[in-house]
Amino acid sequence: MPSTDAVLRDPRLADSLAGLGREMVKARIRDAQGRARAGDLPADEIVDAVLAALPTAPVSLTRVLNATGVLLHTNLGRAPLSAAAVRALGEAAGTNDVELDLATGRRGRRGRGALDALRDAVPTAGDVHVVNNGAAALALAVTALGGPGRTVVISRGEMIEIGDGFRLPELLESTGTRLQEVGTTNRVRLEDYLAAIDETTAFVLKVHPSNFLVSGFTSVVPAAQLAGRGVPLVVDIGSGLLAPHPVLPDEPDMTTMLAAGADLVTSSGDKLLGGPQAGILGGDADLVHRLRRHPLARALRVDKLTLAALEATLRGPRPPVTEGLEADAGDLLGRARRLADDLTSAGVPAEAVRSVAAVGGGGAPGVDLPSAAVALPERFADALRAGRPAVLGRVTEGRCLLDLRALPTSDDPELLRLVIAAREHV
Repeated sequence: MPSTDAVLRDPRLADSLAGLGREMVKARIRDAQGRARAGDLPADEIVDAVLAALPTAPVSLTRVLNATGVLLHTNLGRAPLSAAAVRALGEAAGTNDVELDLATGRRGRRGRGALDALRDAVPTAGDVHVVNNGAAALALAVTALGGPGRTVVISRGEMIEIGDGFRLPELLESTGTRLQEVGTTNRVRLEDYLAAIDETTAFVLKVHPSNFLVSGFTSVVPAAQLAGRGVPLVVDIGSGLLAPHPVLPDEPDMTTMLAAGADLVTSSGDKLLGGPQAGILGGDADLVHRLRRHPLARALRVDKLTLAALEATLRGPRPPVTEGLEADAGDLLGRARRLADDLTSAGVPAEAVRSVAAVGGGGAPGVDLPSAAVALPERFADALRAGRPAVLGRVTEGRCLLDLRALPTSDDPELLRLVIAAREHV
């Protein structure tokens, strides 16, 4: 049995020691030695076992290939960052001028590059601000404008619950602000809003119900009709489109909402925008300045990594979410057929099929995106999740479907390798 020190001196572990640290490598060595003592592993294969057990980085997160057909999969971290944003993270990881004016040597405005890029992306905004997520953006608005003795007017049909039991009304009420509900679940009229506005009203809030649809006997009041009623109009569009997109004509966007008269619009940065987790605020310059100077804004501010990734997302090439959203269904089917042919040649029972993908992430409910998938026997699902990196498909009608809409073409060779490797474990 080789000693721990002897294994540590093996040149094959040099890169792992440099990248992962001595303690993590030693822990894996002890695990392998235990297996060897139990007779489950030959002593001369300890180093190989250690290398197989070590992660690629000293984190517990596992990289996953998203073959679910859901572009913004919340359990997979929502929007994958673009290559430009990933490079920006490397630039920002060290010391930099995030809050320094290099020309004068004095303190500069924090995140000015990201804020400038956001202003350029939303020309109808008088000013913009960034906080650490979409809920924080709305919480800052309610805290700064509302509070005890103040009310927010909101339609009953827009008092939504999103993932993990998070309820919008509870967030608003946690600030001490009282909700003035108007209308019914399925119908609300302009008169309902006007009758509710009084001297206690902090603002009228309009929330896009981005994760469900109400159909049938319904009516809503457009933002344009609620603007200019003597109190601010705040609109939470949720999914994060900054401008209209032809694939999602019914999804609200910040530019259009501000042009329609909204005083403040909030959204997420890690959904349809395709950037890092962030809360985006845009609107009237004086109102945004008031929010930025509120004491809570300090607790909600983003770090240099988020600012760098956001700026690169706004300035750089199309992020993966946009590429997936705009992917051609015919091209996806062609990819699926090539992958299925290669898998069949390797002895894996595979078939190219048409499928239906979704936006996900609480955005564009009811919008079907024509897609294509590689269909495998259902038993492959567990083996693919156990791989490194893991592959997450969806199981339906006794088959494991690997939908390609959320997967870039560059991932096809790796997907092929992982499926062939999973064949040995099914």
